[in-house]
Amino acid sequence: MNYAEKIASIYTLRPHQVQATIELLDEGNTIPFIARYRKERTDSLDEEQLRQVQSGLERLRTTDERRATILKSIEEQGKLTEELQVKIMTAETLTQLEDLYLPYKPKRRTRAMIARSRGLEGLAEWIFKQLPTRTPLDEIARPFINEEVPTVEDAWQGARDIVAEQISDHPEVRATIREKAMQWGTLKSDKIPDAQDEKRVFESYYAFELRVDRIRPHQVLAINRGETEKVLRVGVQVQQRDWENAIYQYFLPNPKSALVDQMREAIQDCADRLLLPAIERDVRRALTEAAELHAILVFATNLKGLLNQPPLVGYTVLAIDPGFRTGSKVAVMDPTGKILDTVTIYPHAPQNKKEESLAILRKLIEKHHVNLISIGNGTASRETEQLAAELTRNLDTVRYLITNEAGASVYSASPLARAEMPDLDVSMRGAVSIGRRVQDPLAELVKIDPRSIGVGLYQHDVDQNELSRTLSGVVEDVVNRVGVDVNTASPALLTYISGIGQKLAERIVSYRDESGVFENREQLKKVSGLGPKAFEQSAGFLRIRDGKDPLDSSAIHPESYPVARKILSRAGISFRNTLDERKIALDKLKHQQPLPELAGELGCGLPTLEDIFEQLIRPGRDPREDLPIPILRSDVLSMDDLQVGMRMKGTVRNVVDFGAFIDIGVKQDGLMHRSQIPRGETLQVGQVIMVAIQNVEKERGRISLSWPVEKVN
Repeated sequence: MNYAEKIASIYTLRPHQVQATIELLDEGNTIPFIARYRKERTDSLDEEQLRQVQSGLERLRTTDERRATILKSIEEQGKLTEELQVKIMTAETLTQLEDLYLPYKPKRRTRAMIARSRGLEGLAEWIFKQLPTRTPLDEIARPFINEEVPTVEDAWQGARDIVAEQISDHPEVRATIREKAMQWGTLKSDKIPDAQDEKRVFESYYAFELRVDRIRPHQVLAINRGETEKVLRVGVQVQQRDWENAIYQYFLPNPKSALVDQMREAIQDCADRLLLPAIERDVRRALTEAAELHAILVFATNLKGLLNQPPLVGYTVLAIDPGFRTGSKVAVMDPTGKILDTVTIYPHAPQNKKEESLAILRKLIEKHHVNLISIGNGTASRETEQLAAELTRNLDTVRYLITNEAGASVYSASPLARAEMPDLDVSMRGAVSIGRRVQDPLAELVKIDPRSIGVGLYQHDVDQNELSRTLSGVVEDVVNRVGVDVNTASPALLTYISGIGQKLAERIVSYRDESGVFENREQLKKVSGLGPKAFEQSAGFLRIRDGKDPLDSSAIHPESYPVARKILSRAGISFRNTLDERKIALDKLKHQQPLPELAGELGCGLPTLEDIFEQLIRPGRDPREDLPIPILRSDVLSMDDLQVGMRMKGTVRNVVDFGAFIDIGVKQDGLMHRSQIPRGETLQVGQVIMVAIQNVEKERGRISLSWPVEKVN
């Protein structure tokens, strides 16, 4: 079975789709480019499916590289038999390969190696064969006694060490016990007696026991963290019958042999000292890898929802980064994100200059015609919300919202922020970021390391390289799906465009600064380092608004311009026609001739033709416009205002294994437990939903939410 067939069987795809994707990736094409502009070759696989193929291909190639290394190593030792070679060539996973390699893998100096060096391998053979004999054990061992093996017991101990290691290295034994452990083993954790856990963070795991195949990913990560912080002691228990039966399949003690006790003792030693500790490590590693993968996928899904939040276009924003002692930083931005004003106010303790702060804010709102207030959700956010509510209560034109400020401080201190806002101090840059991220969440959030945005669970406990790679892929997919205006985009945003990267993004901005705005896509070829391949990969995602060619503002790739122009000509329209006129004319053309027939006539694929039709009607349409905008508020609620059964709108802030945290406009986000989410319903970060208050625990600051049941008349 080749790569394409293997990957297709794993992800329920067709082999020819996978084969086409492999070829396109090997040709140097990016995932966004393949997803958008090579649909004919892949049968319209989306970004997620393409990334599955990419990761599957990397995994298979890594396995084959390891296979080649193992074969070479064993061959150099002169121990590669035909049977072993077949087993290695047919092994499908790295674990299977490592099991086969274990007996031949160079080891540190083990007890078995020492015993062999002392000439005890022959005595170990007696134990393995367990031949019926009337010879006393002392007589059997006596020929093996020497200066290094002074006693009979030393001889038998060394022989048992050799037997124990050989049993432990047996690939089928290991595989069988590992399989039993993964299915029937028990993961246990206990609190270390003298460990400090003042906040009782790990209390749920002080005396925890659960079957390995039933433990949930967030439990694995929590237990791992407790172990790392030296609060918990963790182990995996495998039933004796499971490991004994696995060993007895290949090394069965013979009750009729005088050597049976030596064999049994060697087996017990093997289990206690070598095999079970190794299996425990394997199980813990497998659980951790699965839990980390799950956590990374949850983080990626949440990040995608956050990045896809619709921009609030046309708002002049007053952003507040709340604080107590050092004051609250205030920045005002026009609808393009240009900074109009900055000031620091001190409405809260210890200064308590509330009236002065309100007067300053009123003056800024009036001066700059502010119609939206964005409040960071960090320290003093709800106290600042009270201030904003008092300010906007009698202003019909001004609303406010609480904005997730995660990562704002990281961005504020970054070289990028210093370059963008050299005249502002670090804290004021944070306020600007809080404002701009409601005007265009995507454009602002790409400036922050995705790992710092904080929409996951246990993100610091997972493989950071894999997390970074996955999250970068999410950002790349969203940025390219939306497209960017090449004449206004920041280097951070351009970096994620297909085929660009950081250095080329900086060169594009430098060219723009030196030569003026780009007037058409062809002009991109003048940027140093932007060759034919980079142009092919990036051009369709780079928009030029109000340029010389209207097609440059669309997602139509330059390679398809001739087809697009033929369609316009056949429909008898141009971009001078209104949207409605273009839609009517193009719909008429569709009815006159079936699209598959038209595609064949124009020399392009049907998916590409359908995309062209869509773009000719609404060129460069932002897909985020189809989503509901965030909830804008004019008054504040407290937990005292909440009543069980009350229905209200909320914004999903974070989705985790056990449910979703939802902002309903009070100080504490509510939790909708997964048991309350209807089967088949998938929540996403940024999604606005209707919820019902299920329970309020004011003293503990907890709000439980449920899915509202529709009233039946």
